[in-house]
Amino acid sequence: MRIKICGITEPHQSIAIASFGATALGFICVPTSPRYVTIEQIQAAVAKLPDKIDKIGVFANSNISEIQQTVIASNLTGVQLHGDESPEFCHQLRQSLPQVEIIKALRVRNLEQLETTANYIEYVDTLLLDAYHPQQLGGTGQTLDWQMLQAFSPNRPWFLAGGLTPDNIIDALNQLHPNGIDLSSGVELSPGNKDLNKVALLFQRLKSV
Repeated sequence: MRIKICGITEPHQSIAIASFGATALGFICVPTSPRYVTIEQIQAAVAKLPDKIDKIGVFANSNISEIQQTVIASNLTGVQLHGDESPEFCHQLRQSLPQVEIIKALRVRNLEQLETTANYIEYVDTLLLDAYHPQQLGGTGQTLDWQMLQAFSPNRPWFLAGGLTPDNIIDALNQLHPNGIDLSSGVELSPGNKDLNKVALLFQRLKSV
């Protein structure tokens, strides 16, 4: 299972989190986010990471040239689209960055929204399901309705996100079988400042799964 810790801002934390066993780190490229990082900050955070760690840039309603520029300059291996990007936009991005993983995040509040994931299957590598919040795009600490996801089985790998913490992760994984999990606020002291004790506890709990 893939384990992504998102909203990294500190280079020393990126190295520590990778050493605990994270398979992917996420960097927020959305200027309005409290976890926003510049290209220079991403470069510093990924410089000493092992090649096997996926380095994901998180974007929301950016244009393709902006995304492409950040990916190339920061040596990212993946792009997570967390805004209102259409399937067509995902297709265009795929043409521009053929070697990069494309993850489409959807903020799900009902079954009707969950069904829209089918529109993206053809154009993305991975899906990510996050909790819906009317103002915030992610990192809200709110959980999804896990009951609603029990029959969710797309023919693409998918990440479970939204309010996951070391305390509820086993519960979540006992109910659902995602290909990956994505945590941000659930392992933080404050936005962008990860609590390494909580991250360590998360990996300790995951050993029992």
